[in-house]
Amino acid sequence: MGMTVEALKEEIEHLSEPERKELLDWLEEMEEEAWDREMERDFSPGGRGAHLLDKINREIDDAIASGTVTSLDEELRVRRERRARK
Repeated sequence: MGMTVEALKEEIEHLSEPERKELLDWLEEMEEEAWDREMERDFSPGGRGAHLLDKINREIDDAIASGTVTSLDEELRVRRERRARK
């Protein structure tokens, strides 16, 4: 590890604007990858959000079985017709 956060901050202050942009892009990419890993963990079987996916899947299955689901194409057609009448 070697450097403290304070030492890193001081070094960053000496970077050129393009170098800071490159660093920021890299940090954002690291954060996005960490977020993706967290979401994958949370919504995998046994994860803390897995029960939500199970509930949503049951609701979708129930809606399909009862015939209350509208296809995306049908819903878009209905919305276009409503806008055309306004």
